Amino acid sequence: MKEEKVRKMVRERYGKIATSEKCCCGCGSEVSESVGYSRVELDSVPEGANLNLGCGNPVALASLKEGETVIDLGSGGGLDCFLAAKKVGAKGHVIGVDMTPEMLDKARKNAKKGGYKNVEFRLGEIENLPVADGIADVVISNCVINLSTDKQRVFNEAFRVLKPGGRMIISDLVLLKNLPTAVKESVEAYVGCIAGAEKKTEYIEQIKRAGFQQVQIVKETPLPEEMILDDPNAEALMKEHNLNKKNAKEILDSVVSVKISATKAQN
Repeated sequence: MKEEKVRKMVRERYGKIATSEKCCCGCGSEVSESVGYSRVELDSVPEGANLNLGCGNPVALASLKEGETVIDLGSGGGLDCFLAAKKVGAKGHVIGVDMTPEMLDKARKNAKKGGYKNVEFRLGEIENLPVADGIADVVISNCVINLSTDKQRVFNEAFRVLKPGGRMIISDLVLLKNLPTAVKESVEAYVGCIAGAEKKTEYIEQIKRAGFQQVQIVKETPLPEEMILDDPNAEALMKEHNLNKKNAKEILDSVVSVKISATKAQN
């Protein structure tokens, strides 16, 4: 698949999600709770901020402190930015980066609705962050890096924007074994977060190659079935390749959700 084609399809798909409020990976707060959000957290953010697009809760693992600067790669409707904003307080700063204009519009409206003064949203690609060097204490991301066709560049950029001693906490999808070629090459599967997933070992190696230290998988969990089987992209994929739900589940057993932490050395 051509990188620009994938990027265009991802932008269009998530633009539609932002404007139609359809979910990418199953609907209902039970999906978000199943991947790590508490009911209290979900109730604390503006309605419309949670689009059920995540595969974990990076903020819960980030140990954020008051006054810290946080950058969210692929901020979507703003859910993780708003949760982070509460942790870092008025003296802290949260920057959400997203390449989909419709998502930015939605996130900015949510921020205004919620009265968040310490959050801003910037248009940009996670491979080329619109952020200066060394300004962030923490970089977070939630089920977005798998959509990039150049994950090494994403990790290089995350490393660049972090201060010495900064940390990265991400939730993402990775592969335990290779996907069938037809699925790997399907744009629908890529946009639906499956085909873009990297083998777990290679994913970790890319983080290390970017310069990160203390890289570790904090948690690894299978995906809740409804995250993918209720996804319109998955339905299109199954139809395209003549798969039934049993076949689809076999493919999904190759994919797991991981929570990964890493740090940038002090000097």
